[in-house]
Amino acid sequence: MSKLLSRNANLVIAEIDENSVRIGGDNSLHISEIDWFVERTPDAPIIPLTPPPVPEEERHTVEAICGAVARELIPDRATLQIGVGSTSGALMAHLTNHHDLGMQTEIIPWGTTNLVRNGVMTGKYKKLFPGLVVGSGFAIATPRAQLEYADGNPVFQLYDFNFTDDIRLIAREDGLISVNNALAVDLTGQVGSESIGPRMYTGTGGQIAFGIGSTMAGGKSIIVLPATAMVKGVRLSRITPSLAPASVFTLPRTFVHYVVTEYGIASLKGKSLRERARELIAIAHPDFRTDLTNEARLMYG
Repeated sequence: MSKLLSRNANLVIAEIDENSVRIGGDNSLHISEIDWFVERTPDAPIIPLTPPPVPEEERHTVEAICGAVARELIPDRATLQIGVGSTSGALMAHLTNHHDLGMQTEIIPWGTTNLVRNGVMTGKYKKLFPGLVVGSGFAIATPRAQLEYADGNPVFQLYDFNFTDDIRLIAREDGLISVNNALAVDLTGQVGSESIGPRMYTGTGGQIAFGIGSTMAGGKSIIVLPATAMVKGVRLSRITPSLAPASVFTLPRTFVHYVVTEYGIASLKGKSLRERARELIAIAHPDFRTDLTNEARLMYG
């Protein structure tokens, strides 16, 4: 969003850094649009950003979820939007045996450049920007080697957030598959991805735009999440009867086709509330299924 923000700012300061990468698209400013330049000290150390270590249990959980999505829900030639959260962001490593995938996304996730380099992600069958990987930026902590592969590579194109996340544009990519994270999903399929109760955890991002856009494009809207979370040493179900009071509501159930945990895939499209509850209870952690079933009986009979 730097270009848009700069053109609406009273003061624009730009850093000159020879280590920055140059990516094509629509993300350049003319020198006349910048008020001040600051040069990065040449001998200043480059401190790489690295994701925090992932506990072993969580790693196995994420691998099970991403493996199921890759095997069951993503065919060859599909065009993808991938959220960069801790679960969906790990999906790229599970797509190495696919063919002719494409990407039309918001934030380009880790591992995308590897798929392009190895001929897995060709964009050959994309309707918009065929042959190109399009996004609004690279995920934080993308390894330096991946950024250098994208540097000056015409396959990669970056555009403003308000362009990549325009639902009207997204809906034109026939069959687009959207994969995003959630903090919790209720028994109707409503998704909470931004807050835990009133406490904000993250921002809105592109989940709403791509969930709706992929539906309008005749594709798939997929939500991924571990079945449980540990909070102060207590295991809690992330499949819940209803979202916690005061939670920020993110994606309506009508734009959620699949919900995936390490226990399986819930298919929700076209289902009644009772059918949705059964599907979601089946992929909840076994320790919580009885309580969820009792709650569902109270709510839906």
